[in-house]
Amino acid sequence: MYFQAWHLCFRFAEEGPMTSLRPLRVAVAGAGFWARFQTAAWRELPEIELVAICDPDRQRAQQLAAHQQIGHVFTDPGEMLEAVRPDLFDIISSVPSHAPLVKMAADRQIPVACQKPMTDSYAGCRELVDYCDSRGVFFAVHENWRWQRPLRLVRELLQQGCIGHPFRAQIDFVSGFDVFANQPALQRASRFVLADIGCHLLDAARSLFGEVRSVDCQTHRIDPEIVGEQVATCLLRMEAPLTVTIHIAYARAPMEDDPFPETLMFVEGSAGTLSLRRGGEIRVTTAQGTMVHDGRPSLYPWINPQYAVVQSSIVDCHADIVDALRTGRAAATSAADNLKTMRLMEAAYESAASDCVVPIDAGRA
Repeated sequence: MYFQAWHLCFRFAEEGPMTSLRPLRVAVAGAGFWARFQTAAWRELPEIELVAICDPDRQRAQQLAAHQQIGHVFTDPGEMLEAVRPDLFDIISSVPSHAPLVKMAADRQIPVACQKPMTDSYAGCRELVDYCDSRGVFFAVHENWRWQRPLRLVRELLQQGCIGHPFRAQIDFVSGFDVFANQPALQRASRFVLADIGCHLLDAARSLFGEVRSVDCQTHRIDPEIVGEQVATCLLRMEAPLTVTIHIAYARAPMEDDPFPETLMFVEGSAGTLSLRRGGEIRVTTAQGTMVHDGRPSLYPWINPQYAVVQSSIVDCHADIVDALRTGRAAATSAADNLKTMRLMEAAYESAASDCVVPIDAGRA
């Protein structure tokens, strides 16, 4: 990582401070469902210019380019990278395309940000991280969950010691929402809920409570039309004296008050409790009583109000990646950091398959 930071600082020193000379030029791969929100989030940052977009479906790419005022449209990513030489390549495409696109950028010394998961296996993620690191190329993962406003506020409150030392936490993302209507490819994925939502929640657990010593996980398939697991329960033993239980479900079962797409939480500490409830309400209870904190997300014109807590977090995730790229520091969601989350996801699958607790080797990531 030292070489990576040195390489970036040297590059920016040659060009001069990018903040004063020109905006950061971003090229995008992918024009699907999520890309419409991720490109809109880029436009919220005044120092960013979206210069090109690439998608195998040219008409789809042209439609998104027109909507987001993106100047150039391509169907070949290599041609796009050669033509526009962006300052950052943002990969918002399907998981199987991630590895070749990341390597394509790294071979051209172009910094890259990639949707989660980097690949569908820990070994593949490890290979990508090593590939970019050996070339001194900036590599971040677009892991926006930890940037959600209520989760950031929970983190701040815990760091302030609002409930003393946490010793047990529960994180829930349980919904009957039909996610397959917007993302039909998920219905055919051999790894579903842990790979799609579980990695978000595992990363949030790391962000809030530190690193993990072991993972115990059980999964279930409910609907035979869905290839992968729809339900997962993970018990994490943290390096701190703390246990975290994560409940995840996209079971399409009717719920009276479906919290989708919110993450809910309850944390017990030596001096009180903290609960993250619907609507971003955070309640901290101690011997002095209960304090209520407002964790409602920022709203932007392009946001679907139902998805506000998720979609608004993209802007903050983008901002951190841009600041890291400009200054030469590691992004909060650097690929090297995200590799630790991917190790937890892999351990969860290992645990579910073997019905055993899987220890986490701190040196393996």
